[in-house]
Amino acid sequence: MAVEIAADIRRGNIIEYTDGQLYVVLKAESFRPGKGTPTTTIEMRRISDGIKVVNTFKTSEKLEKAFVEEVEHTYLYPEGDNFVFMNSANFEQVTVSGAMVGDGAPYLQENMPVTLQMFNGEAVSISLPARFTAEIVETEPVVKGQTASGSYKPAILENGVRIMVPAHIGVGTRVVINTEDGTYLERAKD
Repeated sequence: MAVEIAADIRRGNIIEYTDGQLYVVLKAESFRPGKGTPTTTIEMRRISDGIKVVNTFKTSEKLEKAFVEEVEHTYLYPEGDNFVFMNSANFEQVTVSGAMVGDGAPYLQENMPVTLQMFNGEAVSISLPARFTAEIVETEPVVKGQTASGSYKPAILENGVRIMVPAHIGVGTRVVINTEDGTYLERAKD
């Protein structure tokens, strides 16, 4: 186990909390007031049962960071509420619960490379590629002259995800999405 101060904990880290359980960090934000003690608020999910916990620590407080191995896998197919991945090195298949994949499930595509964080031979967390390219299948019509506007409109991607896109984006346009928060990044260049 590695010891980290609370201010250095980032999204995706696996920490062993005081109750002896492993938690995956969903969000970590530091707050430095003008007066008083700086704090870090960490939102985390217990790996064993999926319960979310939010705790606030002093930024200098020490937390146990679990040693996890990051292993490249390829997404194969869904299996009920779970997802099946294949280890790129030894071709072993790993089944991951839908709860662990969470909001990233709609972004999974066949043969997509992902990184699974493994602890004692079991998958405890998943990291998807940061960018995802998809086609717009439904949106409001393009308004002529709306090429450089700051306004956004709702759109639905081919995988069923609803996002907000600039007004000049129309049906059939391929766009790049940030998989972390589901926001529009840019028009695809392909």
